[in-house]
Amino acid sequence: MATPFRYRRQVQFAETDAAGLTHFSCYFKFMEEAEHALWREAGMSIWAPASGVGFPRVSATCEFLAPLHFEDEFDVLVRIETMARRSIRYACEIVRGETRIATGSMTAVCVSKGADGMRAVEIPAEIVQRLSAMSDQ
Repeated sequence: MATPFRYRRQVQFAETDAAGLTHFSCYFKFMEEAEHALWREAGMSIWAPASGVGFPRVSATCEFLAPLHFEDEFDVLVRIETMARRSIRYACEIVRGETRIATGSMTAVCVSKGADGMRAVEIPAEIVQRLSAMSDQ
């Protein structure tokens, strides 16, 4: 994805800790929210029960560079770094204006959700096509 998808957000009070900083676990939530917004922008939902597939995380990283506080407005920039046959790796950057707050990545694997549990499967062609179209923007 040449140009990252931009998701705007504001820190909520419940997302802060006793020191008034955004709790570290929220950064992963912010990245996931941006991923879901990217899918909606592509005309899909990452949770489509009828599709028979899901995208659990197999890896997530975050490097914290600067703090976020209650009511700070910020953007999460997400782009598809790689899309393999069965997995998608996202690169994320959280920014407040010109300040880099955090960088991270997430890798999700496409799995079938059958009665026998989950197993890795190829990403359906429609999903590949729609996400690839987003990558070309």
